[in-house]
Amino acid sequence: MIDTHSHINMLETITPDEALQNAAANGIEKIIVPAANPADFTGIIELINKYNNVYGMLGVHPSDAKDWNDNIIEDIKKLAENKKIIAIGEIGLDYYWDKSYNNLQKEVFIKQIKLANELNLPIDVHDREAHKDTFDILKEYNKCSKVVMHCFSGSVEFAKECIKEGWYLGIGGVVTFKNAVKMKEVVQAVPLEHILLETDAPYLTPVPHRGKENQPAYVKFVAEEIAKLKQINIDKVIEVTNDNSNTIFKI
Repeated sequence: MIDTHSHINMLETITPDEALQNAAANGIEKIIVPAANPADFTGIIELINKYNNVYGMLGVHPSDAKDWNDNIIEDIKKLAENKKIIAIGEIGLDYYWDKSYNNLQKEVFIKQIKLANELNLPIDVHDREAHKDTFDILKEYNKCSKVVMHCFSGSVEFAKECIKEGWYLGIGGVVTFKNAVKMKEVVQAVPLEHILLETDAPYLTPVPHRGKENQPAYVKFVAEEIAKLKQINIDKVIEVTNDNSNTIFKI
């Protein structure tokens, strides 16, 4: 299995070494670590250089858009010369906490989409309560990058619109929650060929470990739930989602 979105640099109860050992013991072969802000960049480069099976993304999360400056673009370009930087992310829009700087979020999102296009890298998208704006901006400004809707939280109808564009949906621990009816319906409705496995560790820990810190090893519970919802063998889920990850990220 591949955990396509895991902040192992943010874990508090275990070290990255321990997280990788646990992941390997549970069949997780590769892990992709996204950035949230420039302060993450150095640590992510250190992780991908230290571990053969860890890859990185670079980008500025919408919640950190207020700290954006255009020098970040040149920083990312330079760091992305490392071939284990395999995407721009996580980037996007988040209207959940503070709507006072939505326009700035859009500006920063657009600049990073253009950067991903220039570098010919995929885009890992954070979209929280901003579905229409996120969709519209990607449609207008993304010219060539593959798109992953990380931690997908939209409706079945929105999922189908994303699939029409050829985008992929990152599915994480939320799908295991008993009350996550909408998320379960999305997984049932969307072709497996457009789904990626992720944890978003240390957040959104799946059942049966909900309430504890998340880690890459727990992506297996996401795979198990997808297999259950789609009434297919878990081996098929692993095979297809791995193929999807390799198609997008070339890992």
